[in-house]
Amino acid sequence: MQPLRILRRRVEAGPALDTAVCRALLDAVARDEAGDSLRIWRPDEALAFSGTDRQRAGFERAVERARAAGFTPFLRLAGGHAAVYSAGTVAFAWTQRVDDMRSGIDARFEDLAGRVAAALRQLGVDARVGAVPGEYCSGDYSVNASGRVKLMGVGQRLIRGAAHLGGVIVAEGGDAIRGVLSEAYEALELEFEPATVGCVADEQPGVGWRDVASALLDQFQADHDLIECDFDSDLLARAATIAPRHCIDGPRYADATSMESDAKFVAEHGPPRH
Repeated sequence: MQPLRILRRRVEAGPALDTAVCRALLDAVARDEAGDSLRIWRPDEALAFSGTDRQRAGFERAVERARAAGFTPFLRLAGGHAAVYSAGTVAFAWTQRVDDMRSGIDARFEDLAGRVAAALRQLGVDARVGAVPGEYCSGDYSVNASGRVKLMGVGQRLIRGAAHLGGVIVAEGGDAIRGVLSEAYEALELEFEPATVGCVADEQPGVGWRDVASALLDQFQADHDLIECDFDSDLLARAATIAPRHCIDGPRYADATSMESDAKFVAEHGPPRH
């Protein structure tokens, strides 16, 4: 079986630095400094905007609405449109070594979406791959429940030598996610039907975040040798230099200095596991 590094920690210093860690992992895999890796973690409340979103006339208004709802805005690593992270979601980032950037894009999407759908079916959900009309950040490789509501969205970022597939599965708290997305999409003047936002707990009452995370890991364990790993200080230091790219103007990260301080703290003390 292929080895796969498992990283379970989240970065407590905020979503910009957390996203930068994913980019630093992508760079490390591309340079053969690290093997294929799967991050799986429970994030804080945040709203991920794309570069495309940033060009829309209502972007600043959408950012203000996200903050007012208690969701920290940041710029995501992949494309698409706004997507939500919350304590009720399972965030994941699968980073793989690739030899040819021009091939395998759809195959990687199909593989990941298939694993997520299988994990949710394991929990009793009628999970299917495909977009639901009116869903947020629509994509052919979304995972839905019974063709009615979206449960998972995924994006892919490619660089020479490696691919990153990252996204979120909504396990719990669908109402809060529905609310902030409605506000943001209205501001961005993007089509969105709030009723298409679902969560696993609505489909299978009693199923929570840990159940979803465990089921997803089961899908990888079937064909990978899972190796528990952790971030090292060099990777966090690299992430601190990348993090400004993922910031949306705000008081916490006005410059790289505060990020480097946060990265140093995390490197020395480590965030708790979830």
